[in-house]
Amino acid sequence: MTVRKGKKLSISIQEHMAIDVCPGPIRPIRTISAYFPRLSPTSEMGGSVGGRLLSPLLPGVMGGGGSLSLQSSLDTSVEINSSDSDDCTALGTLEFDLRYEQASCELHCTILRAKGLKPMDFNGLADPYVKLHLLPGACRANKLKTKIVRNTLNPVWNETLTYVGITEEDMHRKTLRLSVCDEDKLTHNEFIGESRVPLKRVKPDQTKHFHTCLEHPPPLPSPTAMGAALRGISCYLREQWENEQLNSLEERGRLLLSLQFLTPGEGLCVGVQRCAHLAAMDVNGFSDPYVKTYLKPDTQKKSKHKTAVIKKTLNPEFNEEFFYEISLSELSNKTLEVTVWDYDLGRSNDFIGGVCLSCHSQGDAHRHWMECLKNKGQRVERWHVLTNELPRSKLTSA
Repeated sequence: MTVRKGKKLSISIQEHMAIDVCPGPIRPIRTISAYFPRLSPTSEMGGSVGGRLLSPLLPGVMGGGGSLSLQSSLDTSVEINSSDSDDCTALGTLEFDLRYEQASCELHCTILRAKGLKPMDFNGLADPYVKLHLLPGACRANKLKTKIVRNTLNPVWNETLTYVGITEEDMHRKTLRLSVCDEDKLTHNEFIGESRVPLKRVKPDQTKHFHTCLEHPPPLPSPTAMGAALRGISCYLREQWENEQLNSLEERGRLLLSLQFLTPGEGLCVGVQRCAHLAAMDVNGFSDPYVKTYLKPDTQKKSKHKTAVIKKTLNPEFNEEFFYEISLSELSNKTLEVTVWDYDLGRSNDFIGGVCLSCHSQGDAHRHWMECLKNKGQRVERWHVLTNELPRSKLTSA
């Protein structure tokens, strides 16, 4: 079948599906987006590999023939030098640098500039700024924001925003969402466009430059807006997304802990160093955080330790240490529970987040615990993600 440039493509659903699974002169992703406008070229139906857009239905290439990616892990950034960038610059472009400092666990996001933004105000201009979120687990705790540049469609920020406590595990599983918005003092701020970058694309201690097209957020396709042939795919994507939302925990910030098993005179020294990007629990946009530690099971209820309260901050520094007198064999059967709270005078304190460390933990919590047990006498320090739920634990704000 021959298709002339500039002519509207008109084929049956059977022809469309045949093209979709068989490589040919017509690119599958364009066929889908032409007939189903709710699916953008870089939404659930495809990803970006090597500057070219691919369909997950295409066998024999990365992203094809396997499971479909969920919204939180999609790479929706389209590089400017991509052959597909011509028809996705209606919202504008965004230029930024990312650098991950492995030793300090810091992710530096330098927002450079945007060009050709979509006009949002009556004067044909906009008041743009950029918001950053980490996915999955986006919340106020991990939102960073640039300054606002007034009355322009080509803003220059040259502003570096830094995430503290980003672990290697985060770099492998997290996606950075960069949203360009327009400030409106009279009504709600308006969304212009976004770009998403999986952090696994950033190598440790190397600056990576990005120049991407802004896009609409990946929509959840409606089965009623599609043909019968793609309705099953839409239902699958929606079901997977809903399952992820139910099972995912909200992130409430980061906690820097140190563990050291001391010999002789056996015991565990727990160092509560600092927190970063804590969730704001008070109306003033801050919290009054403090940290509690327990070593469980605690039949005699003597293992609780508590730091001092640090007023009006989301990035408190505690630098306090607590000692538990216990043997190494006993410690291997214990669970260290660390919780962060917001102090409220005259009423119950608010739970911010927590983490459990034991031989049965997972991810960074398990690695930290095992490193402590295997390296007696050595001080082991790690960042931990605080979640809004602490498994198998009954929370008390005492």
